[in-house]
Amino acid sequence: MTTVDTVAAATSPRAEGLRRAFDRWRHEEKAALVASIVLVVLVLVAVLAPVLAPHDPNAQEIADRLAPPSAAHLLGTDDLGRDVLSRLLFGARASLVASVLAMGVAVLVGLPLGLAAGFAGGVVDTVLRRVLDTVLAFPAIVLAIGVTGVVGPGLVTSMCAIGIVFAPSVARLIRGQTLSTRERLYVPAAVTYGSHPLRVAVRHVLPNAVAPVVIQMSLLMSTALLAEASLSFLGLGVQPPTASWGSMLGQAYGYMSQAPTQVFAPGIAIVVTAYCFIAVGDALRRELDPRQQTF
Repeated sequence: MTTVDTVAAATSPRAEGLRRAFDRWRHEEKAALVASIVLVVLVLVAVLAPVLAPHDPNAQEIADRLAPPSAAHLLGTDDLGRDVLSRLLFGARASLVASVLAMGVAVLVGLPLGLAAGFAGGVVDTVLRRVLDTVLAFPAIVLAIGVTGVVGPGLVTSMCAIGIVFAPSVARLIRGQTLSTRERLYVPAAVTYGSHPLRVAVRHVLPNAVAPVVIQMSLLMSTALLAEASLSFLGLGVQPPTASWGSMLGQAYGYMSQAPTQVFAPGIAIVVTAYCFIAVGDALRRELDPRQQTF
């Protein structure tokens, strides 16, 4: 067998698996496929906002304040005469970054805690579960408001607080998966042959217990997006003049009757993006559930 044949034989199972997954999404998960495309487009819009935006998002034209949609301003202008479309495009950056930041903090904090609680058991499990239950007792928005009240408003501060509140849900999920995975024969066999417990947990237990966390990540991003919008609406998230969908809603609240486009544009963007995260997460749940796979 030649080198090319060897490489082809080694990569064909992976390529075949990807092809089957794509075919399932194309025929059985059409909503998730469309949602994935929308999310990719949103990421591209956020990256290319300086190129796509027709105006400077912070440029004020008081003479054109609260202008209706027109050829010059496709979505009208806000109370300071700023182009709504341009701010909507730039606002995608802050809103998506907030979702990723909160989700990342939740996973980075919750995953090792849940793995340690499930794998170690005993006193470690009891103490960590009590700590996680204590954090879960605090509503996410209330804790974020408290943290920003002490540290000061800002995107990073509020999203880190949201991520910490989300961390217990990730920890409890990975703990349950770890408790199930550690009972499989290869785990005690690895310990018997002298592998360090940390190595066993990271190399053998974690890869086989992490699949539900991937699904949870998409759902957390949806929740984080709504949390960012709520905090920015209250003035505790993204600070002026930086645009985010939540801050745009907060600024447009007092002008709903005069310029409804200001509310509709960011509101629709938030709803559509949150739905796309949920649709992708739901499809991933079915994709990774062996009971629902057909061969």
